Amino acid sequence: MALYAIGDLHLSFEADKPMDVFGKLWTGYVDKLRSGLSVIGPGDTTVLLGDLSWSMDLEHAEQDFAFINAIPGRKIILKGNHDYWWTTASKFYKFCARHGFENMEILNNNCLFYGDTAVCGTRGWFFEEERGGAHDAKILNRELMRLEASLKAAGEREKLCFLHYPPVYRGYRCQPILDLLRRYGVKQCWYGHLHSESHKLAITGDYEGIDFHLVAADYINFTPKLVKTAENS
Repeated sequence: MALYAIGDLHLSFEADKPMDVFGKLWTGYVDKLRSGLSVIGPGDTTVLLGDLSWSMDLEHAEQDFAFINAIPGRKIILKGNHDYWWTTASKFYKFCARHGFENMEILNNNCLFYGDTAVCGTRGWFFEEERGGAHDAKILNRELMRLEASLKAAGEREKLCFLHYPPVYRGYRCQPILDLLRRYGVKQCWYGHLHSESHKLAITGDYEGIDFHLVAADYINFTPKLVKTAENS
């Protein structure tokens, strides 16, 4: 029983936006995903860190979620910036029930559990006050509220944080998110979003007392990263 993480599947079975055009790493990426995801077993849990489907609504994402449904075990899903299909949790669960999709859970304004460990997170946001303006400030504040709600719901348990956007990379830091992680004692954080040349900007490993991991699919060779096993949960 292992806990894995991977983001940015960018599936497009029903949307005309294959990722193969974004460089050789993405060539044949669906087959690469099938191979990489085969490490997951039926007793495992996988956190999917957003940008899962290019479809504009749920009904046109059926084939993409059929692919996700075929991943063994439990799937915990975050929102990414390109998840235009995202709707309410209630509508998502009705969609899953209608199509026979099982073991999928939304991580949004809540936390979920892997043994005694709390799985916390939200989408996050890039924000620079001098460029972002009131609109981006409003979005950031909403994401901060969602993240804090998730961290609070964890109580005193060990907290693992999963975000779509990196809260820090070379030349940028989102101080309010970093402050929340520290306030609630988060020691490990996984994120996605960065692709291609942006991989060079990623901060991984220890940064000011928090261990950061980039798990965008193309960065980890389309193979989910092991986060934790039941033996050390």
